[in-house]
Amino acid sequence: MRMPQSHQSRRSDTPRIGVDLGGTKIEVIALAHDGSVIARQRKPTPAGNYAAILDTVAALVAAVESVTGPVGRVGVGTPGAISSSTGLIKNSNSAALNGQPLDRDLARRLGREVRLENDANCLALSEAVDGAAAGASVVFAAIIGTGVGGGIAVHGTLLRGRNEVGGEWGHNPLPWMSARDRAAILCYCGKSGCIETYLSGAGLVRTYHDATDDDATGEQLTALEIAHAARSGEERARACLALYADQLARSLATVINVLDPDVIVLGGGLSNISDLYSTVPPLLGQYAFSDCISTPVLRALHGDSSGVRGAAWLW
Repeated sequence: MRMPQSHQSRRSDTPRIGVDLGGTKIEVIALAHDGSVIARQRKPTPAGNYAAILDTVAALVAAVESVTGPVGRVGVGTPGAISSSTGLIKNSNSAALNGQPLDRDLARRLGREVRLENDANCLALSEAVDGAAAGASVVFAAIIGTGVGGGIAVHGTLLRGRNEVGGEWGHNPLPWMSARDRAAILCYCGKSGCIETYLSGAGLVRTYHDATDDDATGEQLTALEIAHAARSGEERARACLALYADQLARSLATVINVLDPDVIVLGGGLSNISDLYSTVPPLLGQYAFSDCISTPVLRALHGDSSGVRGAAWLW
């Protein structure tokens, strides 16, 4: 039966609601069908309190819908992923989520189906739909920040993989290690020498402070402060950032060897280091298995909003 015109219009006007469930903040936005932001709300993430996290998400969705009107379709981006064997969250660095049926609990709280994806997948989808990689067939999106993750979008659709770990390059070993690299350390995943332990913010900080005694007073530079020091000409910071760029190029070259994406997009806090976009692409050809590598490495167009926009685009 043909849907009445008023119902058709209401369905087409239904906003896409995205939830970015981060370790420090929860952000909710509503997107119109053209990708414009209708409403946005955020609150701090209740630390270590699963019930309070559910309450906060429900309250933020209600606040956004008080502006948008129609009940929206909700997508959630979260650290970790849903285990295909248990249906529970796994591998989340927000420990309160691990072992919880987050998608089902949120669906009950919100009274509707909820689509949930890893935050790196949301970054990939956002940038593939209307971001830096819009129009590209195969997109690899890498988060380099507190952690290191990745997501893959093919023709605007996420490639999750049989085991829900598609794109998780951060927990492969750093390739082609040499004496220039710090000794491998234990990763939270239980293995040693993971890419994440080198390319995360904490990894860059360790590399810098292993090379200098400037923290004798107890002060430590952050990763972005190290990048700023490098741009200001501080020699050890420049050397550490050059090593970081080489480690990033080695790690991305393995992705090119397996996936050969049309575009690589970087998100996360360290993606704001502008020097990476001039230093990393020329290095890729030294490591990837081809005589010519032309893969562009681009900064996420939507920046910190890519994750929450990608969650909304899950619908």
